[in-house]
Amino acid sequence: MGNFTRVFGPGKPVIAMVHLGALPGAPLHDAEAGLEGLVEGARRDLAALNAAGFDAVMFGNENDRPYELKVDPASTATMAYVIGRLRGEIALPFGVNVLWDPMATMALAAATGAAFVREIFTGTYASDMGLWSPDAGAAMRYRARLGRGDLATLFNVSAEFADSMDRRPLPDRARSAVFSSIPDAVLVSGQITGEAAALSDLEAVKRVLPKTPVLANTGVKHETIADVLRVADGCVVGSALKHGGDTWSAVDPERAADFMARARAARRGR
Repeated sequence: MGNFTRVFGPGKPVIAMVHLGALPGAPLHDAEAGLEGLVEGARRDLAALNAAGFDAVMFGNENDRPYELKVDPASTATMAYVIGRLRGEIALPFGVNVLWDPMATMALAAATGAAFVREIFTGTYASDMGLWSPDAGAAMRYRARLGRGDLATLFNVSAEFADSMDRRPLPDRARSAVFSSIPDAVLVSGQITGEAAALSDLEAVKRVLPKTPVLANTGVKHETIADVLRVADGCVVGSALKHGGDTWSAVDPERAADFMARARAARRGR
């Protein structure tokens, strides 16, 4: 059994985001609310996602704008602290993503006992953060050194806030990443957080990777979840679950429950 199936089971998982507030050192950090504010915000969102019945949750630092390609150790440590405070309340498999630092993501997963990670592990990009060239070999060897061969790796092969400098078509880049870096799943994204991946891109990547799980990573909405799950092997969702569909707002329990109800219906073929 592969890591993906072991973590998520045989179905098409819907993974919900817990977007932490801006961490210490980030320009948007709320120093007055402090660490307790980060914990309480994540606790509130986590409770809503647990109640809605998502298949998994993922903790990320989306609020740490402007993003970095190598994060301050305090960012990783703070995320570990928040997740540790909530560990007994996490009723679902959980993953982590420290934007946009694969090594920090692996370290956080090892420290918290996460079941999966998401990151940009491969490729070279011209991005808002500058030249972006992650090292999948280093990250995967780090996973091995940390004793986490069981950790499911979700490779985002179409980076947000960036344009690939590799001019091969997306399906070719995805197929090459699977051959060279052995991910447990491949994710396809839109241009920015909350913007949908094109269904044609999902279809093209899935066509060349019939045996590898391919998930939609951004912009899945209530009205599109059925179409997405007809093509993809699952999805990650964040913005659509928030009040008003706003990425930076808190999770709306009613929107979250409605989204997951539609996902279940789609998986049943309705």
